[in-house]
Amino acid sequence: MQPTLKVGLVLGAIVEVWTFIVLVLGWHKDPVMLMMFYLVILFQAGVLWWGLKMTAAQGKTYGGQVIAGTVMSAYGAVIVLVGSYILTSMVFPSYFMEVEEAGRSMMTAQGMSAEQIETQLAAMRPMQNSLMNSISGAAATVITGLVLSLIFGAFLKAKPASPPAQNA
Repeated sequence: MQPTLKVGLVLGAIVEVWTFIVLVLGWHKDPVMLMMFYLVILFQAGVLWWGLKMTAAQGKTYGGQVIAGTVMSAYGAVIVLVGSYILTSMVFPSYFMEVEEAGRSMMTAQGMSAEQIETQLAAMRPMQNSLMNSISGAAATVITGLVLSLIFGAFLKAKPASPPAQNA
């Protein structure tokens, strides 16, 4: 199996397992614990570093590494898209209602009026469905992968071949 596909599958699986853990533990209902979800960025960084080490060993230079890391992330994003949709529409169908209620509680604690809270929640609702949430997660996976690949590719790339020594 090509490293880009293998790494992409591992990336997508790790993101979805972590998402499942966050939802099972109910952290999506707690504004402080919800921040634990963003460990996926560190997970993605670790997986891409591993993958780009493999592709550097295959001889990819900087541009090739940026492309490889972005492709790895795109493969992972397909799993994120499907997995997130399944998790929020079938496994945890009350996810968006719970997130909205947590948001309402947080805004109330901040002293917002009922009208202000409803305005904020109404503005968020178009994105609060399984399809839009899944698309956003997949897009974020690819964008994060591109940014990380731009950085990591500078460190993890094939070394240019040395020109042959000339005898004078």
